[in-house]
Amino acid sequence: MDLFEYQAEKNIKKDSPLAARLRPSDLDEFVGQEEIVGKDKLLYRAIEADKLTSVIFYGPPGTGKTTLAKIIANRTKGHFKQLNATTSGIKDIKEVVEEAKRNLGFDGRKTILFIDEIHRFNKTQQDTLLPYVEDGIVILVGATTENPYFEVNRALLSRSIIFSLKRLTNDNIKQILRRAAADREKGLGMYKAEITEDALSFLADMADGDARIALNALELGVLTTKPSKNGKIIIDLKTAEQCIQRRALNYDKSGDNHSHTISAYIKSMRGSDPQAAVYYLARMLAAGEDPKFIARRVVICAAEDVGMADPRALQVAAAAAQAVDFIGMPEGRIILSEAVCYVASAPKSNASYLAVERALKDVEEVKIATIPPYLKDAHYKGHENLGNGIGYKYAHDFENHYVEQQYLPDELKDRVYYEPTENGFEKEVTAYFKKIKKS
Repeated sequence: MDLFEYQAEKNIKKDSPLAARLRPSDLDEFVGQEEIVGKDKLLYRAIEADKLTSVIFYGPPGTGKTTLAKIIANRTKGHFKQLNATTSGIKDIKEVVEEAKRNLGFDGRKTILFIDEIHRFNKTQQDTLLPYVEDGIVILVGATTENPYFEVNRALLSRSIIFSLKRLTNDNIKQILRRAAADREKGLGMYKAEITEDALSFLADMADGDARIALNALELGVLTTKPSKNGKIIIDLKTAEQCIQRRALNYDKSGDNHSHTISAYIKSMRGSDPQAAVYYLARMLAAGEDPKFIARRVVICAAEDVGMADPRALQVAAAAAQAVDFIGMPEGRIILSEAVCYVASAPKSNASYLAVERALKDVEEVKIATIPPYLKDAHYKGHENLGNGIGYKYAHDFENHYVEQQYLPDELKDRVYYEPTENGFEKEVTAYFKKIKKS
């Protein structure tokens, strides 16, 4: 590298976004993901000892996948090459492999190949890479936001260790923001910036586990805010809201407002008020609540509060939960709204919920001698000698496909767990039981 190239690279680093400048260069600076990069964990030991095997980092944006790859690049004594699957093809893979072969023959040093967004490689491109990973010519480090078990060839997966990165916690984001504000060399320390606790909490919450979003917002705030009379730049809640273009709601995902809002949301669906249910849905979405958490509450409400009054409610809710996971946000809000409106508008019955609660109570409190012998498994030779299956009445052999028969153990034979109501479909259930039991 000559003087001009050195100066150009220096200027690029100087003018690069805060998130890029602040990227840790070693594991001691890395924030979050303690369950995989803690000092006693496999990945930490492998990187520190420079004994890494092929790995794939899987997780949401801004959680440290590329950062870990850069740390590996700094720590390894081998050659480090990087490709981005969105812009690279088979030709690029083969060029890296040929260089890796030369290096291995020349100085015996291995080559670590980092492929960002590896899920963008098609099957042919992944197949091209496979034999060189298998032979150890390159050690693969892949990064993906998509589930690798769906997007990466099984053969590559079987030769790699999958590390799943989670969204950073609010405390992780706050730690990163504080470091960014104080760091004079790579961060914003030269601006004498101070960020209030309210603004810090808001940015951490709105970032939703993505450090890059929080850092971009902080940098925008610092660069566009005039210093006060004492020369300090104060990033308060109002400034933070402007930088991320979101209004701070009185909603703390770990505090009372969270509990109150989710409680009102559930009770509105249970109370058949779709207007209120959709409002609380919107409030949670605007505050950055996890859509999967919201969807789970709809599924629970569909089973607990709608139940057999409209069995389709559970189908709608479960399909919505799956669709939100598949589609993501912001379009997921439409799916959630449909499910919430359906569940809130459906007839209600908690009969199936009460049924299992009563049954669980009896399981805990009533000791039974045995299941009726004629209900026991008889799909083996010699069952007759044990008296199992003898005398069982096959329901389909009788009128209306029903026959009077004791199914509960003797100790519980008169118990009634499920009592259908007259609401919705359960009215038909009640009529059905009356019909078959008259036959």
